[in-house]
Amino acid sequence: MRGNFELVTASAVSPLLYIPVAITDKMTAQDIRKKPKVEQLIKMVREIIDYAKAEERSHQAEIEAVHPVYSSSAKNLLHYRALRQHDIRYLQKNLRNRGLSGLAKVERHVMARMHYTLAYLNALNGESLEVPGYFELSIKEGSKKLNRHSKALLGKRTPGRRVRIMVTLPSSAANDTQLVEGLVQQGMNMARINCAHDHEQVWLKMIEQIKEAAHKFKKRVKICMDLAGPKIRTGSIKPGPPVIRLKPPKTPLGAIAEPLRFQLVPCDKYTGLENPLAVPIPAEALKLLTPQTRIAFRDARGKKRNIYIEIIDKQGAWATAEATTYLTNGIHFQIKERSFEFTGIRNVPGYLQLMQGETLVLHARERPGESALYDETGHQLAPAHICCTNKEIFKDVKAGEPVYFDDGKISGTIKKTSPAEMEIKITSGGDQPQKLGSDKGINFPESELSISGLTDKDRQDLKFVCQHADVVNFSFVNCAQDVEDLLQVLDSNGVKDKIGIILKIETRRGFLNLVSILLTAMQSYPIGVMIARGDLAIEGGWEHLGSLQEEILRICEAAHIPDIWATQVLENLAKKGLPSRAEITDASMGQRAECIMLNKGPHILEAIKMLDGILKNMRSYLDKKDVILPILVQSPDLGLTPKSETESNKQPEQSTVK
Repeated sequence: MRGNFELVTASAVSPLLYIPVAITDKMTAQDIRKKPKVEQLIKMVREIIDYAKAEERSHQAEIEAVHPVYSSSAKNLLHYRALRQHDIRYLQKNLRNRGLSGLAKVERHVMARMHYTLAYLNALNGESLEVPGYFELSIKEGSKKLNRHSKALLGKRTPGRRVRIMVTLPSSAANDTQLVEGLVQQGMNMARINCAHDHEQVWLKMIEQIKEAAHKFKKRVKICMDLAGPKIRTGSIKPGPPVIRLKPPKTPLGAIAEPLRFQLVPCDKYTGLENPLAVPIPAEALKLLTPQTRIAFRDARGKKRNIYIEIIDKQGAWATAEATTYLTNGIHFQIKERSFEFTGIRNVPGYLQLMQGETLVLHARERPGESALYDETGHQLAPAHICCTNKEIFKDVKAGEPVYFDDGKISGTIKKTSPAEMEIKITSGGDQPQKLGSDKGINFPESELSISGLTDKDRQDLKFVCQHADVVNFSFVNCAQDVEDLLQVLDSNGVKDKIGIILKIETRRGFLNLVSILLTAMQSYPIGVMIARGDLAIEGGWEHLGSLQEEILRICEAAHIPDIWATQVLENLAKKGLPSRAEITDASMGQRAECIMLNKGPHILEAIKMLDGILKNMRSYLDKKDVILPILVQSPDLGLTPKSETESNKQPEQSTVK
């Protein structure tokens, strides 16, 4: 259950992850209270080693099934699981008290580290120090494996930083050469195309733009395509009016800080609401534009407004607006004494307004959603309603279970359910109305949903993905069978071991089954894991997100599999142009992963630049979870400044201290 997600106590949450077992059944409570003898620590370590070897023997079939590159990694993953099935905190504390490693960095090379620990304990016990000899996976080789697998999946790293940057492309990337070139120049290593949006023609244009920009700047950018998966989302809503709002940024005092820069595009090239900073105009009008042209008109509110043309390019024209402007179809304007009107502007998305305590009807039948309907006296005539894109879930959910909308922004409880609809009581929001739009995620964290990870749409999209992508991102992975299904499709398309796979862990089931998921996925090479923190926070509980992502990072490191740190990284900066302090710290901790994913936004170029700088700076302090201590040089103002990485890596000079 969502509220009982215990990860570090003696509670068992999964037969594949944490079933703590006794270190030794011969230790009494009195033994534990006093400082243990070295012999007792030796016994604990030997028990763990024996248990890890037994785990390896019992899973020999799974080990033999993995790709040869992953053979020792699969064994190490099982060794790590065996280690974590013991509550070793008591052992760790007493190892540290004796100046030995506390096993905090054991993930990449479990058996080697345990044998070294055993050798040092034997030496403390009076025996001669015999450093272990050959291991199939040495401490050094464990680190090298993760680096090699990261390079195979994610591509070469950018000089100065270890962590790669993945960026989600907006639909406008299909035609906006300037944007794509900026992404590549600022340091994007991987371009993510979400198959839940657009279609093959748009995807192909995006890929062509990326390849052209990468060739122009002599860089290698990997193409990742994200399968939509069995998304559970809100359906359509009755739309609002056709309008585009151009709103320049303002100062705290309400004055215009700077003009808003936007694009004028021909009506037949307009991608609609995916690009809010694009305005369609007739192609004939666009041909008459020149730099410094001024277009005067009255906007939808009757206010006098001007648009100033800056640049003409092959996609259209770039213009600026110096005041908030509302555009709608039929507004007249003139260029060189010729009259035109704005046309092709689409309806803005509608939304539901929900109040705490109201009932929302979620139905399987496809019809546009609407807010609750009231009469003049405030009496409710009909509740708010909206359809769900996945009809399978109605047979699995039960009354009393919680439900969350739009990344947890709106919460509710199921009151009544049937195969056709469910009634949900809204429990969040207080006195303020909450807006729910179309295509927003719906989560049922405590419901046992039986939906599969690979949909019919995914299977169709995979035909394109297998031809054009370097990596496929697999959504909604819940169990090993989901991975088996994907591997079969890749094999039938002749690309198994030729295309990378990134498994998105975004559900409670996916986390609990992570070890078996990885062992199955390791039949193909290369693979990685994306920590989809948005859904994971809702599925596992917000209070558990920190421990969940920490455990996923550790398990992936034990399997020498790269992981991608995703969801809302520098979100405020990408969307609003100004980062929060908390998200700067979050981005800094992304140094723990092999790749960080940024989502699209109007200020995505600034976000990439900021993230690139953060990661290059943090490289001097953190490598995965290994803390690095660069030399601190005292400056004249008594501040302490770290030396550059190059200076810190120089051989130390002969000490003059006597």
